[in-house]
Amino acid sequence: MAILLLLLPLLVSAVYGDEKAFIGVNIGTDLSDMPSPTQVVALLKAQNVWHVRLYDADRAMLLALANTGIQVTISVPNEQLLGIGQSNATAANWVARNVIAHVPATNITAIAVGSEVLTALPNAAPVLVSALKLIHSALVASNLDSQIKVSTPHSSSIILDSFPPSQAFFNRSWDPVMVPLLKFLQSTGSYLMLNVYPYYDYMQSNNVIPLDYALFRPLPPNKEAVDANTLLHYTNVFDAIVDAAYFSMSYLNITNVPIVVTESGWPSKGDSSEPDATVDNANTYNSNLIKHVINNTGTPKHPGITVSTYIYELYNEDLRPSPLSEKNWGLFDANGTPVYILHLTAAGTVFANDTTNQTFCVAKDGADPKMLQAALDWACGPGKVDCSPLLQGQPCYEPDNVVSHSTYAFNAYFQQMGKSTGTCDFKGVATISTTDPSM
Repeated sequence: MAILLLLLPLLVSAVYGDEKAFIGVNIGTDLSDMPSPTQVVALLKAQNVWHVRLYDADRAMLLALANTGIQVTISVPNEQLLGIGQSNATAANWVARNVIAHVPATNITAIAVGSEVLTALPNAAPVLVSALKLIHSALVASNLDSQIKVSTPHSSSIILDSFPPSQAFFNRSWDPVMVPLLKFLQSTGSYLMLNVYPYYDYMQSNNVIPLDYALFRPLPPNKEAVDANTLLHYTNVFDAIVDAAYFSMSYLNITNVPIVVTESGWPSKGDSSEPDATVDNANTYNSNLIKHVINNTGTPKHPGITVSTYIYELYNEDLRPSPLSEKNWGLFDANGTPVYILHLTAAGTVFANDTTNQTFCVAKDGADPKMLQAALDWACGPGKVDCSPLLQGQPCYEPDNVVSHSTYAFNAYFQQMGKSTGTCDFKGVATISTTDPSM
């Protein structure tokens, strides 16, 4: 067993090579005011995001992504799974319509067949592996199988007894699916897609999991979780779940299939039963997650082996069902305004919404003029903003209205306070924008 544990990182590394980990983002569309595909792509480019996952294969979105270089994972929706899994012609037609029609202009690199099928749509489980194989066969027929991987995202809840990771195993009732599925991933050089949500593990732990452990916050050594079987130290829930998946695969004699985390994130708002769904916690989790992934630290079981991750998600989806947290996983509102400014000053590779020269504080659309005036008076008085440029005859006097003047004052205050959390609110009449109000 000791020899196997030593060889395992080398085997996984051989599959994944020295490829650097990436951060991608999921793009959900349950918005009442969904931005156009061109607006979505403009936001992705502005934020330096080069990996996206779509929950379908929307033609307009794929056309907008053409010639951008952005790597795209498209999806077979669950409702199409039964048809594709039972018909070679249906699978071939799906690939022709949604892949062949768009490559190479659109850089499609993976196909996610279904989503959390074993837990969300168990009646389709018997055809899941067939669906993957038929999609893959259609890619082989078009000589696209080497550039487009085929897999299926799983909920981490298919892993039982996930701590300690060394004792974790997949739910045995799914062995008839998982064993051939993992062998398919192994034979095609693909990867296990896993959705990892420390937020839910924390919420369901009845206070057993400390919040800091879920949020990647530094822990004193005596607070770290130790796997008694391997003596590996775990400083965060994310790594523990990923390693639990690796151990679960190894117990099925699969030792060289890497993992890509297809969903992970933290909600910024919740109802009364979700007190830890806050802007600060969402910011902390996603900021720390991005740094953790980009640093290529890997996991305690596989240090240095990349765990590329897609953040859930780009936009807040206001049409999602209750609870309130379901609507608030996004990094941005529909208009492209950041929900919060990520703490990423050291990362510099993704999400430009953390840089100091691209966010501004402006008057909120439709704000009460009287409240704007009161906030303007405060900013120019107790807030110590130099409002002399707003005086008649001075450069910022025109346009002479409370919206324009308050935006000037709000942004001046926001900038002089170092854009710290809470300095762009003004009792609800101000909001953060990525558009420079002076332009």
